[in-house]
Amino acid sequence: MEQKEAYIFPMEDALEMILIYGRSGEIFYANGAARAKLEYGEELCGKKISDVFPGTFRASGEALETTYVYGQETKNLVAYRKNLTCFPVEARILESDEGSGAYICMANDILEKEFLSREVEQVREEARQALKVKSEFVANITHELRTPVNGILGNVRELAENVTDEKTVKALRLIERCCGDMNKIINNILDFSKLEAGKFTLEPRRFHFRNMLDYVKSHHSNKITEKGLGFFMTVSPQVPEYIIGDELRIVQILNNLLSNALKFTSVGKITVEVIRTARVNDRMELFFLVKDTGIGVDKADKEKLFQSFSQVDASISRKYGGTGLGLNICKQLVELMGGSIEVESEKNRGSTFSFSIWAGVCEEDKDTLSGANDQKIPLMTAPGAGGDKGEEDDVRTFGTKENGKTLKRNLSKLILCVEMDNWEKAEMFMETIRQLTDGAPRDVSRKVLRLKMAIQKENYEKTIAEFQELETLITEQIQGV
Repeated sequence: MEQKEAYIFPMEDALEMILIYGRSGEIFYANGAARAKLEYGEELCGKKISDVFPGTFRASGEALETTYVYGQETKNLVAYRKNLTCFPVEARILESDEGSGAYICMANDILEKEFLSREVEQVREEARQALKVKSEFVANITHELRTPVNGILGNVRELAENVTDEKTVKALRLIERCCGDMNKIINNILDFSKLEAGKFTLEPRRFHFRNMLDYVKSHHSNKITEKGLGFFMTVSPQVPEYIIGDELRIVQILNNLLSNALKFTSVGKITVEVIRTARVNDRMELFFLVKDTGIGVDKADKEKLFQSFSQVDASISRKYGGTGLGLNICKQLVELMGGSIEVESEKNRGSTFSFSIWAGVCEEDKDTLSGANDQKIPLMTAPGAGGDKGEEDDVRTFGTKENGKTLKRNLSKLILCVEMDNWEKAEMFMETIRQLTDGAPRDVSRKVLRLKMAIQKENYEKTIAEFQELETLITEQIQGV
């Protein structure tokens, strides 16, 4: 008796319902949870298991008929209370291994769980509907806003052509500029709404890459030079003339980054650089750098830059304007193109935005881009780097003995310039190193870019660290030849 009590009492206090019955289906033990939930009380013992689970078991004289497969698997059953109301349970019924003909049923009431599940699904559906309504509202309202803004813009331009009074013309030009800014905000909100709703699709096509960059440059050069800033744009010769991608969205990303660079830069320069960093079958990775010498941001605030409706602090929004959507849209567009976007910045030392995208290779360029060193780039002249054409080709080809020697020589001169605080000359040697490593494996190309950015920022500690890593990597490459 003591052994039986020691066996039963822990089950008595269990939170799940526990029923033990024999071959005939008669219940001879029911714990407290079973008696309470099934509302039988003490009279539950003596009832049939078919009274509790009539949909699963059926009494047939002294036998018990069922299609239930006994085992460890949990199944969903329907349990009936004394008053014949029912509720769902998760049950597991095991047969005694001792051949005693006893069965133990363990069941959990999942009525509350199912109710909460339905509630959660209802909330999700309501959220989906709310998002759909919001997206449709934003799309409709932005389209509606465009009509009056474009109407004002058209009339202002027409008036400006017929007005000679200088003061009036100045006011009209201000209105024209405000309408242009309003259109940009409307476009940003519409793009953000589409991206958030997952309805944004890219439209890749074949286009002339350098013509696209010329368009971007012409769009910003006047504003940048008017502000007294330098503006430089370079493209690696390894980038083909034509690529396959969404030209409009690449332009949008560059325009946004250049507009921000112009907005936050008062003195110095803005530079754009494009490099091909990888090629996989008929796809290639293009790496863009947009660098400015503007106000920069603290390291702690960098994460805020790519959040929607977010700027580093409220004073930026008051002083420079903006919705805080531009960089978030850029991030989502870049990710749609299979790339990523990063920023390196220091307060009052400028910012460098770098992003990569994957673009398609045009059919006519597949053969010319198939080699690692397919396009030769003119190198800067350096003492002792001369020689006949064969030696020159060896110097240009990454991984050759001549290329390795020239790289080591230029790396030594670069670090000497850094130690002498001659950053301008260090940039010159850095450009030579970049050209010497064109066609190098991706890990080398990435290290070269990181070193170049550190030198441009005149960051001594980071330059030394990146230099050492690059030198080790190149030494390993040379030894492996």
